Amino acid sequence: MSNRHEATINSHQVPAQLIAALNAHSEAVVLFHSSVAQSMGLDPTAYKTLFLLSRLGPLSAGEIARETGLATASVTDLIDRLVAKGYVSRGTHPTDRRRIVVTLDEASVTSSRRGFGVPNPSLAKLCERYDSAQLKLIADFLEGNAQRLRDDLADTLV
Repeated sequence: MSNRHEATINSHQVPAQLIAALNAHSEAVVLFHSSVAQSMGLDPTAYKTLFLLSRLGPLSAGEIARETGLATASVTDLIDRLVAKGYVSRGTHPTDRRRIVVTLDEASVTSSRRGFGVPNPSLAKLCERYDSAQLKLIADFLEGNAQRLRDDLADTLV
């Protein structure tokens, strides 16, 4: 009977512990990236847009709006700020000359933020605590959570 009770308690504690860990993780990520963004003269959304461009490649203003949840007018201002800093360039869309695409200038970003897009050595050290199956499970969870957040964002914009 006590084992059943312990299993019930543990099944209720795990989600609460996970929620607490996700909240602490989110806070640390936001504060870290806000600080780095400020050091580059950017707001956090502009800074994270650089990561979007690094991950997804050149994007149109509309695609940036969809990915960030920003209004298109706000995206135009965002792109203007990133172009002014030299972090991105505007170019014509390869198949539709009426549209523009925004391309990351990785050399400019890297010279401003050493190690941009490269895992920090402290992350490698943390990963050493886990075997490859555990890391695959963690990556799957994080990818699923990121997609959940993107879906939730899209739902709020409808």
